[in-house]
Amino acid sequence: MGKIKLRDVWFMARDTCKEWIASDPWRLSAVVAYYAVLSLPALLVIVINIAGSVLGTDAIQGKVSDEIGKAMGSDAAKTIEIMIASASEGKKTTVATILGIATLIFGATGVFYQLQKSLNEIWDVKENPKAGIKKLIINRSTGLGLIIVIGFLLLISLIISSLLTAFGNYLRGIFPDYLLTVFYLINMIVSLGIITILFALMFKFLPDIKIKWKSIWLGSLITSLLFVTGKYVLSIYFGKADPGSTYGSTGSIILILLWVSYSCMILFFGAGFIKIYAKKFGHPVEVKKFANKIEIIEVMKK
Repeated sequence: MGKIKLRDVWFMARDTCKEWIASDPWRLSAVVAYYAVLSLPALLVIVINIAGSVLGTDAIQGKVSDEIGKAMGSDAAKTIEIMIASASEGKKTTVATILGIATLIFGATGVFYQLQKSLNEIWDVKENPKAGIKKLIINRSTGLGLIIVIGFLLLISLIISSLLTAFGNYLRGIFPDYLLTVFYLINMIVSLGIITILFALMFKFLPDIKIKWKSIWLGSLITSLLFVTGKYVLSIYFGKADPGSTYGSTGSIILILLWVSYSCMILFFGAGFIKIYAKKFGHPVEVKKFANKIEIIEVMKK
């Protein structure tokens, strides 16, 4: 990692904001949010089953619902629970089961495919139209791999959180209360670390570029800090303003769209920072086999 001087901070922040605005994050995030709503049931079913294979699907689903409730409110959590239940309905025949699993995988990976296209725009690359079915398979496999990683990271997060909570409760009657604050801070740091890893994996493997890890970690940490901060602010906003109430029965879907849009805009800001950071310190960035670099003249025309 290159050494950042104090004067670099302002210029990198300024250039990142310019890069972020030039990428039209509102349009990109709206597109991804639309596909996220379509992919969400299948995505959560797969993630819950992966993590639930160790701790039990009921426990994992309950934890996921709690987190969604904290972020978007109880109505949105109930709506997502209904989505998960509908997507999880058992199939009666072998053929129907296979088709159901294939549909789940295809649906769950759709949002990552759209994220890839958006990140490609930020990096000024585009998919080679001659790539064909092979590239589609690679894209969907990458999305599936990230889903498995999400399930694994969720499992680790819940195990560590449960252990810290149990240990903190055990020590409650022995040590002063300030020690519990220490455990709370450790839990927050662990959660932040897991989110940082997830963002880093997205920045590394989703776009059609080859970039080294040293270019990614700082941007991933900044992205995760902005994400966690914004998540807290949005939970207050959703709780006080209740923007979904204006839309009646579709209010929960609107809240999901708003939350995903915000998350995507933060993700795109992080990608813009990594692009500026890599350029600033001369880190090599190459285009992958099935993509082409957009010519500078095309970028200027946007």
